[in-house]
Amino acid sequence: MLYHQNFSIKAYNSFGINVQAKYFATFKNVIELQELLQNSTEKLLVLGGGSNILFTKNYDGLVLKNQMQGIKILKEDSVNVWVKAGAGVGWHEFVLFCIDNNFAGVENLSLIPGTVGASPIQNIGAYGVELKDVFYELEAYHLKEKKIVLFNHADCAFGYRESVFKQKLKNQFVILNVSFKLNKLPTFTTNYGAILTEIEKLGIKELSIKAISDAIISIRQAKLPNPNDIGNAGSFFKNPVISTLLFETIKVNYPQVISYKINDEKVKLAAGWLIEQCGWKGYRQGDAGCHKKQALVLVNYGNATGNEIAQLSHQIINSVLHKFNVQLETEVNIF
Repeated sequence: MLYHQNFSIKAYNSFGINVQAKYFATFKNVIELQELLQNSTEKLLVLGGGSNILFTKNYDGLVLKNQMQGIKILKEDSVNVWVKAGAGVGWHEFVLFCIDNNFAGVENLSLIPGTVGASPIQNIGAYGVELKDVFYELEAYHLKEKKIVLFNHADCAFGYRESVFKQKLKNQFVILNVSFKLNKLPTFTTNYGAILTEIEKLGIKELSIKAISDAIISIRQAKLPNPNDIGNAGSFFKNPVISTLLFETIKVNYPQVISYKINDEKVKLAAGWLIEQCGWKGYRQGDAGCHKKQALVLVNYGNATGNEIAQLSHQIINSVLHKFNVQLETEVNIF
């Protein structure tokens, strides 16, 4: 258990923003967490992988880095297997464990940055699959009542990049571990994006969860910057959901608009396409920019401040609203 004062958390956020935490500590189990909380009256921020956050200033409180590890098979039958992982386990590390053991369900979520503990908060998703599709339950520590609470699927109130932990119960719990219900008899989800095309390009002959994972890793590496090379938090904006009526209006002027029908009343648009049409793709001002291969990703080329990146995001939001009458929302949490 490490404990520091006036500590730089540049290495603990994937944007690489050089800000300080008034206090910083790590914990590897619930006992260490309780000890840290017992001795602190500071406001609290718990970090997983720091991959969905943008700091615009120093954090005047206690930042805790969740390092709870371990992956354990809870039970299994002829069709399903239930697997539990510590909140501090890297998400992609967990995905690779599942693929190595031929447990299907998370292969489409390959190479998403962050930790297992953050995955239900955000209801992470990619290529036609969301965390909620494989979620079973989680254990979380109630900060006020000082007890461990079990959350089932319904308790989490999952939505599009949403959960009860981002809404009603925000800042009230620390997630300790997450359990998943995975499949031994996989049903492949390949109708989203260019998965099948990439599998063919890679010369893979037989469809499998590893083939899907390899294809998605290849796609993501080709178009998304590695945070170790260029500071970023992946997708900065959510794909907006609009009315069918507004969509038809947009389609008149932009017949090539990228969209996904949700139902007769709602359509999801590709935020990256909207941003690109506004001319932001590849834009750079100082060290803050919009990535040259994926307009959905804002980047820190070196020494950008959080405020510079936040200001760029506001400019992008305003331009998309002006051009398409579509309101973008940030996926990244801004502090």
